[in-house]
Amino acid sequence: MCRCTWASMNTIRRQLPATAVSCLLNQINQEHFKEENPEGSNQLKSMEGNTTVYQPFGFFIMGFQGLKDTNYYFMFLGILYIGTLLGNFFLMMVIWQSEALHTPKYMVVFSLSVIDVSHSTALVPKCIDQFLFNSQFVPYNLCLTQMFFIHSFYTIESYSLVILAFERLVSICFPLRSSTIITNTRMVGIIAFCWVLAFTLLATMVALITRLYFCKPIPIVVSYFCDHGPVFKMACTDNTVNWKVTTVFMVTAIFVPLAFILSSYVCIVIAISRINSAEGRWKAVRTCTAHLILVAMFFMPILVIYTIAWINVTIEVNTRILNTSLSMVLPALLNPIIYSLKTEEVMEQIKKLLRKHVIKLK
Repeated sequence: MCRCTWASMNTIRRQLPATAVSCLLNQINQEHFKEENPEGSNQLKSMEGNTTVYQPFGFFIMGFQGLKDTNYYFMFLGILYIGTLLGNFFLMMVIWQSEALHTPKYMVVFSLSVIDVSHSTALVPKCIDQFLFNSQFVPYNLCLTQMFFIHSFYTIESYSLVILAFERLVSICFPLRSSTIITNTRMVGIIAFCWVLAFTLLATMVALITRLYFCKPIPIVVSYFCDHGPVFKMACTDNTVNWKVTTVFMVTAIFVPLAFILSSYVCIVIAISRINSAEGRWKAVRTCTAHLILVAMFFMPILVIYTIAWINVTIEVNTRILNTSLSMVLPALLNPIIYSLKTEEVMEQIKKLLRKHVIKLK
């Protein structure tokens, strides 16, 4: 049998099918475990019978399987990431410098930009490092850290869209009382609560990963990052608790937020239909357009993929990776563009800032 090293593994991965890569990685697992644990290790735990399981040294991130020139795709993600940083920092600067935008609505938009930058930063640079610079082995603690931040910011973004839906609901259905119902102070409290809730939920999910043991010291994660689902499903020990917590995550991060948003728009549609003037109805509809676009971009791709994975139906790996990676990166890029071009208040403030700086330059 041929011997291979970690240095050659990444080159071989591009030239062989997934089954061959798995065999080669099994050999590396055995050799690596013997080298690191010549007399056994406290990471080894016995199961019933002769089977042994391990708490891994780390994980090997497989990425795309059987596709050529995938490097170009991750270079494309890198370009999208740069655009995400530029667009979101620009929007945050406009909101920060424009007192007219210091309102509850744009506090949420500002928070959403922070989330988009953080989410993309937790995901894209590591993907580029893994697949463009042959660093697909991720140490155990680093894997759990990436898992925590990526899923946390994803959850917070979902909650932010709920907050924006609530703000639209109050503004349209209770226009005379909206300024007293939602104040800046209350909005800060709502945003902070959502961040704490998301971090608590994900800290629990990630902590439960540490109680699992795997059949190999270096398991293969069939994804493009340390994704929670593909990781805990590989465990050789009982992962029933992880399934239950994942169900709670799906409900609280996807289904409940989406249900609230849809319900709020039912109420908004009813309120708009009662407006007498056509101009007034159109103005109310336009204020919701940007938010509806963001909701569709965020929920539709993830809802399909995560729901199918939740009911344990197998999805073709490359299809899943392509769908989830784009659905995580594209909204972060498009959010500031949509809120800049589709929102009159932001466009007006951008024009004022440009005129102000032009006058200063003269």
